[in-house]
Amino acid sequence: MSTLTYKHKKTFKLESGKRIKALEIAYETYGTLNAEQNNVIWVCHALTANSTVLDWWKGLFGENDLFNPKDHFIVCANILGSCYGTTGPLSTHTITNNPYYLSFPTITIRDMVEAHKILADHLGVKNIKVLIGGSLGGQQALEWSIMSPNKIENLVLIATNAFHSPWGIAFNESQRLAISTDRTFYANTQTGGLKGLKTARSIALLSYRTYEAYALTQLESDHLKTENFRAASYQNYQGEKLCKRFNAYSYWYLTKAMDSHNVARDRKSLKNALQQVKANTLTIGIENDVLFPIEEQKLIAENIPGANFKTLKSDYGHDGFLIETDQLTQIIGNFLKDSINKKIIPLIKTA
Repeated sequence: MSTLTYKHKKTFKLESGKRIKALEIAYETYGTLNAEQNNVIWVCHALTANSTVLDWWKGLFGENDLFNPKDHFIVCANILGSCYGTTGPLSTHTITNNPYYLSFPTITIRDMVEAHKILADHLGVKNIKVLIGGSLGGQQALEWSIMSPNKIENLVLIATNAFHSPWGIAFNESQRLAISTDRTFYANTQTGGLKGLKTARSIALLSYRTYEAYALTQLESDHLKTENFRAASYQNYQGEKLCKRFNAYSYWYLTKAMDSHNVARDRKSLKNALQQVKANTLTIGIENDVLFPIEEQKLIAENIPGANFKTLKSDYGHDGFLIETDQLTQIIGNFLKDSINKKIIPLIKTA
C-alpha cells in the first residue's frame, strides 16, 4: 500500500491560535470500510514512526495478525510536525516559499488530533471501532477519546499517560539541549542539527530500554577488552540510523508537543477530563518502563469509568510495546472479545 496525501483546503487553526495554510496529511489505509462502517481500526503512531503501521507493528497488524486488513479498515496517519508527508518544519511555507525550519509554529497533541479528525471526515469515517496507540500515540488516542467521546467504541492505550511527567519532560529537554549544541541546527538547512540529533537519540534510548535489555544484547564476552565496547557501538549505530530517516527540526517540535500533553488543560481537573471518555477502555502498562512508569497507566484506568488495566512483561522496557506483540495480541484480543460478549458499549453514532 502506498502512502496517500490529503490536502486540506481550509486554513488549519492550532491550539495556540496560529494558523497553517495548505495543510497536508500523509496516511495509509488497509482493507475496506464495510457497509455498516463498524470495522475501523485507527492507529496513532509514536514519536519517529510513520503511517506504514504494517511495517513497524508487525505481529499485531498484518494478514495473519490480530488486526487483519481482510477483516478491518485500518487507518494510520502521519502526525502533524513529522517528516513523513504531513506538514512539518521541512514543509514549504506558503508565504516565503522556503521550508519553515524554526519558524514552524508550536504544536500540541490536540493539534495532532484535530488533523486526525479532519482526515477521518475526508475518509467518511463516522465511528471508530478500535482506537489504539502507544507512547506519544497513546497520548493522541486519549485526547481524541475526550475530544470526541461519541466517536470511539473501544480505546486501547499502551505505555502512555494522561499528562507528560516532569521526568519525561526532563528527558526531552536533555535531547533538545543536545540538538541545540549543534550549531548547524540554527543554519536552517535540510541536514541541520544532525550531529545533535544523533546524541539526542542516544539519550532517548536510555529511557526506552532497560539495564536488563542492554545486558541481554550488549554484554561483552571478551573480559580483556578495554575499549570499542558493543554498547558504545550500539548507541552510535542507533543515532546514525535515525539521522538517515528523520530530521532534527521535527524531533525538536514533536518532543515539545509531547511535553504539552495534559488532558486536564482547560477541563477543570484530570479526573473530570478522563471521566468524559465513553469508550470501552483498556490501558496496558509495561512493568519496567522507565519513561512511562506503570503508575501512569493505572492512573488513567482508575479515572475512566469501567476501564480495564493489564500488565505487559518485557525485558525491553518502554520499547516493549513494539516488541511484545504476542502478549499484546492475547491481552487486546481477550479485551475485544469481552467487549463483544458483554456488549458493554454499543456502537455510538457521532452526535
